[in-house]
Amino acid sequence: MNSNAKALLIGAVAGVVLTQIVKTSSFRKGCARVLSAGLQLKSDATQFVETVKEDAEDMTAEAEETKKSAKK
Repeated sequence: MNSNAKALLIGAVAGVVLTQIVKTSSFRKGCARVLSAGLQLKSDATQFVETVKEDAEDMTAEAEETKKSAKK
């Protein structure tokens, strides 16, 4: 058996095994948990970025107000 045939056989066996694993309920529940955690992380990161953006806008406005007060 040459190396190409071995690779094909190994790939076919791996495909069958992985297909059976993917069909299990525990695998699907695990995928759902990972996806849920990823979406929560995205939501938390978006909220954090918005907070930082608002803080930066506030600091900019305060700096401009201080600059205007100093010119008077």
